[in-house]
Amino acid sequence: MKHINVTKRLFLYIFGLFFLSLGVSFSILADLGVSPVSSLAYAFSLSSSLSVGIMTVVANVLFIIVQVILSKQFHLRESIVQLIIAFLFGFFMDVTLFLLQLLPTPETLVMRWGFLIISLFIVAIGLFGYISAKFPLMPYDELTHVISDKFNMKFGKAKVSSDLLNVGVAGLVCIIFIQSLGSIGIGTLIAAYFIGKIVGWLMKNYQKYLVQWIYKNKEDLYKESKANTTLQKENTSLSS
Repeated sequence: MKHINVTKRLFLYIFGLFFLSLGVSFSILADLGVSPVSSLAYAFSLSSSLSVGIMTVVANVLFIIVQVILSKQFHLRESIVQLIIAFLFGFFMDVTLFLLQLLPTPETLVMRWGFLIISLFIVAIGLFGYISAKFPLMPYDELTHVISDKFNMKFGKAKVSSDLLNVGVAGLVCIIFIQSLGSIGIGTLIAAYFIGKIVGWLMKNYQKYLVQWIYKNKEDLYKESKANTTLQKENTSLSS
């Protein structure tokens, strides 16, 4: 049973990361501003000749370095795990951007807004699966926890702070190297506001079914339900 649980959680985790990258790719094609989590990576890509996937790895390495500086602790094993996740997410970014080239280019404003709205829901579904799998978080999300612990902030406020910092640095990079806001736009603000709310709605209405699919043992299901109650409270503070 334990092996089955791990297998299902791993599938959910990879599924979540893939959908997260797919949603970000939709927002990139919409060209109205990408979500805060990928704004710095996309800014690096716009400012260089390298792909979004490669720059996603570079950005996440920076997030790991900031974690170490703020926490004043370096855990080699955790850093390696985070780096592996960053490489996987970066690979998914390049794959999904390639796949979306098969779709018509959103040239009209209506199509661009359509792509942006689609991206909000796909990113939210990806986050829902990725977080629910209860495997190690990506460096960006781990940084939020470090900020929360370092400055004694609630997770929701730490999330807002890390998003604002990431967007601010991304905007600065774009202004310096391409003389425009580049990856930052109205879509960035919309994503920052709505994605957390959509994830909260998904957790409230579908978390229990996801848990039942992963855990069939009643004792494991009870323990996981208690853990998810805490997770939903954290997400409520994020989406409020």
